Parts: sequence; structure tokens; C-alpha cells
Amino acid sequence: MTQRHNDLLELKNLGAASVNILHAIGVNCHDDLKKLGAVEAYSRIKARGIQVSKVMLYALEGALIDIHWNDLDPELKQQLLDQAEHANTNLSEI
Repeated sequence: MTQRHNDLLELKNLGAASVNILHAIGVNCHDDLKKLGAVEAYSRIKARGIQVSKVMLYALEGALIDIHWNDLDPELKQQLLDQAEHANTNLSEI
């Protein structure tokens, strides 16, 4: 694993299992995750049939803003869920 790949493990909320899931959708470093964003990454994970809960969505957002997922503002959590639901609805219409 290169240093770029290791930088995902250094982010808050992400462990080896989460990083492996991110690799499965082509996210191999912090910059990849930052470009994609938490909602899109989560949507791609779900589209691949990988079973994750909404906590994964929160963990990804927390990783991007350096906050433990449980400390995210409840309004932000709801916004993320709404955006993810909208993204999944759009995917199912394709």
C-alpha cells in the first residue's frame, strides 16, 4: 500500500473495513474521497450492493471534515440522508 492509500486510514472514522469498501468503489486516497464527497461515495457503495448503514454516510462526512461521526450536527445528518435518498432515487430511474 502506498502512502496515498494509507492516508485514508489516518482519517477520523475510517478503519480497515471502511477503507476496503472505499477501494472497491475506486476511492484510494483522501483526495479521491474529497472529490467524490460523502454522499456520492455512499451512493456508489450502496449501488455496488455493499450493505452499509447510514453510519457509513456519517463516517465519510466526518472523515472529510475531521469530526467523529457521532458529533455531527443532527441537521447535517438529516441533510446527508436527504441527499443520499435523492441520489439513490435518481440512480433507480436510470
